[in-house]
Amino acid sequence: MYENILVEREEPLAFITFNRPEVLNAMNRKTKEEVLAALAELEGDEGVRVVIVRGSEKAFVAGADINEFADTRPMDQWVDRREQAYYEAIPSFPKPVIAMIRGYCLGGGCELILGCDLRIASTTAKIGQPEINLGLIPGGGGSQRLPRLVGEGKAMQMVLAGEPISGEEAKAIGLVEEVYPDEEVEARTRELALRIAEKSPIALRLAKEAIRAASNMGLKAGLEYETALFALLFSTEDKAEGMKAFLEKRKAAFTGR
Repeated sequence: MYENILVEREEPLAFITFNRPEVLNAMNRKTKEEVLAALAELEGDEGVRVVIVRGSEKAFVAGADINEFADTRPMDQWVDRREQAYYEAIPSFPKPVIAMIRGYCLGGGCELILGCDLRIASTTAKIGQPEINLGLIPGGGGSQRLPRLVGEGKAMQMVLAGEPISGEEAKAIGLVEEVYPDEEVEARTRELALRIAEKSPIALRLAKEAIRAASNMGLKAGLEYETALFALLFSTEDKAEGMKAFLEKRKAAFTGR
C-alpha cells in the first residue's frame, strides 16, 4: 500500500518507518501523503495505543527532497503547505506519538519531531534546521515550535547558524527527552511506549489535548479547560476501573471506554 514508508503493528504499538534509504529518507510530497494516510488508518485501529515514528540507522529524515523545491513557484509552495497540513497531523493525532531519532534529523525531519509528543534520540543523532544554508527559513513550524521547546536564544542559534546539534546537546536544551547509545535506543523507546500503552486510552487522549492547549491558551483559560477535561473522565469506565484496581492493589485493565 505504501512506497516511501512502512507501517507495522505490534499491538499495542504501531511503527511508521521512513523508507527511502537511498536519499537518507528525504521528505517529498508522496511521503507526506503516505504519512497522513497511515495516521488516519492508525487512528481508527483500537488495538494501537501508541505510535512510534522512526527512520533508519543513518537518518530519521535528512530534510526535504530538494529536487521538488528547485522549480517550485511561491504560490505552489503556499498551497502545498495549506492543503496538506502535514506538520499539524501529529500534534492533532489523538494517540501518543514518539519519535525515535537516529542519524540525520534535519529541516522537515526536525520539524516533524517537534510535533511529536516525546522524542528519544541516539548518540548518533544530528538534529537541526539548516534551511538558512539554502537561502530559506523553516517552513513547517520550526520557527514557532522550536522556541517553545528550547527557548528563543537556542532556537535563534539553530536556525540562524544552520548547524546541527548532537543527541546529547539536544537533550541538554530540552529538544529531546532522552538519549541513548545507538544500540539501545530502540529498546528504550519500545519500553517507554509500552508503559504509556498500559494507561487508559481516553485519559491519554485528554492528557495530550490538555498539554497541547497550554501553548495556545492563557493560564486562566488553560486551567478551566483542564478542569473540564478532568471532570469529563469521571464519566468513563476506565476511571471506574482505575479506581477499583488501585483499591484492590492490582493492575488496571483499561478498555478505552
